[in-house]
This record gives sequence, structure tokens and C-alpha cells, in this order.
Amino acid sequence: MTHQYPALTAEQKKELSDIALRIVAPGKGILAADESVGSMAKRLNQIGVENTEENRRLYRQILFSADSRVKKCIGGVIFFHETMYQKADDGTPFVQMIKDKGIVVGIKVDKGVVPLAGTDGETTTQGLDGLSERCAQYKKDGADFAKWRCVLKISDNTPSALAIMENANVLARYASICQQNGIVPIVEPEILPDGDHDLKRCQYVTEKVLAAVYKALSDHHVYLEGTLLKPNMVTPGHSCPTKYSPEEIAMATVTALRRTVPPAVPGVTFLSGGQSEEEASINLNAINTCPLARPWALTFSYGRALQASALSAWRGQRDNASAATEEFVKRAEVTARPCRGTRPRPAGTPRALSRTSCPSRAPPSPRRSRTACPPASSAPTPGGTSSPA
Repeated sequence: MTHQYPALTAEQKKELSDIALRIVAPGKGILAADESVGSMAKRLNQIGVENTEENRRLYRQILFSADSRVKKCIGGVIFFHETMYQKADDGTPFVQMIKDKGIVVGIKVDKGVVPLAGTDGETTTQGLDGLSERCAQYKKDGADFAKWRCVLKISDNTPSALAIMENANVLARYASICQQNGIVPIVEPEILPDGDHDLKRCQYVTEKVLAAVYKALSDHHVYLEGTLLKPNMVTPGHSCPTKYSPEEIAMATVTALRRTVPPAVPGVTFLSGGQSEEEASINLNAINTCPLARPWALTFSYGRALQASALSAWRGQRDNASAATEEFVKRAEVTARPCRGTRPRPAGTPRALSRTSCPSRAPPSPRRSRTACPPASSAPTPGGTSSPA
């Protein structure tokens, strides 16, 4: 017989829900500043700066030194373990700098991907061992949310059912452990944009992955109102010969979310997935003006797409720090702009019940997109590779 033992008290649920809603408040998104030492090496090498702990600290200081303007567009910042315990030049801990702006502090808690045996180069994510103890310590040190990334890839034979199931269950176990420690879990099942797959194929895979993730979250009794989702946008593979408009990407993305993500989830914070700053902003704007009902806040959790201009302006020179910080603030303001205003209400919904967190201008007139998938009654093509257009 199915039975759920009490996992969270009413007070714990309220705390988790309040944190999640603060992060995705209207007009706000997430700065993903959780790059590992290896990832930072790639960033710093681009501007000819040595990858030392001090240079990483100086760069993070540029982002965290932004003035009060940033609190209007950034609701949360994801830290890497090293950064969590670093300080600014004046001795102020970075965590305190962020909290003083009214921004929620988060922490990356996974320990990277490892090969999944018996698959075609697929992976799972490690880090569950000792996670509860680490979450308890991070909570004491000021973190109120966490991030865990799982990775799937699209090819002729992937993602496999095994990889989807394994990664969904890992994400669910992580989410459950976080909530037991008062930390809001950001669930990130990233589908890589590598390959030549088209938009329809990516939408189909995204739907299958998200459906499995939310089934696993339900099985593990995760409190959805105290979670956030960090998915990829539905985009074609980088090598796909067909070019799609932002409106087509938006329609495919919102359709996939509507078919799989429960409305209890407070917000969807998209990863940039290798998109440029401009491209990520344009696609997010199109998603927030898509002529479909959207019961969640639709916002951003960007790393490179918020930082590229600041990194280029800094170039490792202390004299450029102020200019680099200004570039970051400008990009954050531009990126957050689509996430303000009132979301369209489904027919028959009382105005008083309508939530606010997306575009203030009227959505464009619906048009038939060649990428939007068919009604749910349409059967997938044999082999389950895509839905018919």
C-alpha cells in the first residue's frame, strides 16, 4: 500500500517555499558563479590571466561588488565551495556581501559527472555520499539553496532509458536530502546542445527527461513548492543545418514544460547552454512572450551569458574592475527585463489569482510554428525518436 511518512513539517515547507519565491521574484533570476577550478581556467585563459586562487577571488569580487541596482534583477547567486569562504579586499566575506544586498546565497553540491557503465558514453553525477552533512554545514554558513547538475546527450542511441532513469533518481535523492536540511534544491537535468538534432527531436527528448524527473521527485516525496527547475531551452543541436527563430524555440520550450512540469513548481530558471549573451536574452524574451499559459516564473540561471562582457572588460587588470562590474550590471538588467510584468491568465481564471512574473506587454498573436509539437493525442514516430510535426 502506498504511504507517505511525514518528511517535512509545515514550518519547513513554508521556509522552503518562501526561499524559492524570493529567488524567482518578478524581474529576478540567478547568477551562476559556481564554476569549478577547471572551468575557471578556461575562462581566465581566454583573457590571458593565470588560473590562481587569488585571480579567481578578484574576478568573483568584480561580480559581487555590484551596487544596489543588481538586487532588482538578481534573486540568487550560486557559489562554488572555494568562493563560499573567500573575502573581499576589505575583509568582508563574499557570502555577507551578497546577503547584504538581499540576494539569496546558493551552493553547488554535486561532485561532477562519471561514466555510466553499460551505456554509449553516458554519465551520472556523483556526490550523494555525505551530502546531508555538507548541506547542514552550508546552511549554517549562509546557503539557502543548492544546485546539482546531471547531463544527458542526444544522439541516435541516446539518451538511453537507463541514463534517464538513473539521473532522474539521483536528482530526486539530492532534492530530498536538501529539503531535509532546509535548503531549496535546484534540479538541473541538462540536455547538451551538441550534435545535429533538430528542434523537434530536442523537444521530444526534453519532454521524456522532464517527465522522468518529476516522476522520481514524486516517488521521493519531494515538496515541489520548495524546488526550482533549471532546464535547457529547447534548441537545435549546434550542428543542425536548420535555423530556427526565437519564437519557434520559445514555442517548443514552453510546450515541453507545459506537458511535464507541475504548476506547483514556483519557477523555471533556464541555463544558457553555451548561448551568447545576446542570444540567451533574446530567447528568454521570446519564451516570456510565448502565447501559451505559463503557470511558473520563467527566468534565468546564467553563468557565461551574464559574465562574458565583464570578463572581457576586466582582463585581469585592477584598474578595470569598476568598468567590468558596470558591464555585469548592465547585462543583468538587460537579461532580467523580460521577466517582469504580468503573465497571461488561462481563460476563466479570476484576476485576483493571476500571478505576476513575466511580460507586461500583450503577447503576440498566435501563429502556427513548424516546430510546435502536435496535440498529445498524436502518436510518436516508431522508435520514439520524435513527435510528428
